[in-house]
Amino acid sequence: MTHHATLHTRTEAGTTTILLNRPEKRNALTPQLIEELTETLDAAARDPQCRVVIVTGAGSAFCAGLDLEVLRAGVTAIRADHQADAERIAALFRTLTALPQPTIAAVNGAAIAGGMGIATLCDFTLAVPEAKFGYTEVRIGFIPAIVSAYLRAQVGDKRARELLLTGRILGAEEAERLGLVTRVVPEPELMREAQALAARLMRNSPAAMAATKRLLGRFAERHLPDDVDAAIRASVEMRAHRDFREGVGAFLEKREAEWE
Repeated sequence: MTHHATLHTRTEAGTTTILLNRPEKRNALTPQLIEELTETLDAAARDPQCRVVIVTGAGSAFCAGLDLEVLRAGVTAIRADHQADAERIAALFRTLTALPQPTIAAVNGAAIAGGMGIATLCDFTLAVPEAKFGYTEVRIGFIPAIVSAYLRAQVGDKRARELLLTGRILGAEEAERLGLVTRVVPEPELMREAQALAARLMRNSPAAMAATKRLLGRFAERHLPDDVDAAIRASVEMRAHRDFREGVGAFLEKREAEWE
């Protein structure tokens, strides 16, 4: 097992399991976690022993989105820092979706904002019945920028608008109906089912699965690079807006935001 500050990685019998390991913070995203996850996925892509990747979370949550400390720092950050933050999450999503091996998210709890992005951009998403999903950025004066490019391709324009503009939370069963979750699995069986799926996938041709993923990625890439570039710009611009400062302040102070 490989230990990083924010995650643990184990490769066994062809399966690389990545455990997001900040349970005391509900595995919330920091720059360090995003970079370590990106590096770990990149290493898995080049590892001849890795045939399938499973991503799951320690504790009661899968990933609760941006860490509060990151949000707080974002209020006073300069434009270059905003740019780096947006490019960092874009690099993670690109690495995750471009991985040649099949990927399985074992969603053990809440997957919110960027955490929902990680969960639903895997090739397969297994979720416990108690799991909650949502792109809640608009509630705090922020924009679900980069993930919106991917979500629109997954669920269509109308449904993406409804999810992104309301910022509402949806349960695992609704996420399954929308095609964002592959299957809802009882909590005691989650990792066993993820490993059983990995074993089934390993009976397939690795080259054929990688080629299939490349082909599907090529279909998406007709517009995706331009869309992600536009999303990065939009994210940087929104972080400098008064509503972002007000929304984050209200969230941290546990009060209602007062929008202009």
